[in-house]
Amino acid sequence: MRYLHTMLRVRDLDESLRFWCDLLGLQEVRRSEHPQGRFTLVFLAAPGDAGRGQIELTWNWDPEDYGSARNFGHVAFEVDDIHATCSRLAAAGVTINRPPRDGRMAFVRSPDKVSVELLQKGEPLAPIEPWRSMANTGSW
Repeated sequence: MRYLHTMLRVRDLDESLRFWCDLLGLQEVRRSEHPQGRFTLVFLAAPGDAGRGQIELTWNWDPEDYGSARNFGHVAFEVDDIHATCSRLAAAGVTINRPPRDGRMAFVRSPDKVSVELLQKGEPLAPIEPWRSMANTGSW
């Protein structure tokens, strides 16, 4: 058995690609348009991971309410510097729902309310401000 991908339905493809690619750093691996079914599939992977697990963004051309997506759980990514990653995301307007108070773990949400866990590569970093004293925001 081999893990292939996780499919996420998205409301706004451009907004979702900005989050997953521009802000988190995933890369588009392939895209397919399906006019008969009125949907687009975009497959994303972390740099260097194109042949491994991927995220499939499914954009249905007709508007649809997917709710809060809380029932999904989360996807997780290992990052080189959790403090820098969270700072970059916050500066771009992303809410840090669970700050990296411990220097090891944080949670954010995509524009479609998918929880994204960020884990520090290797040992946790020393806790620093503003994260050390920041409260949780919303849910993840």
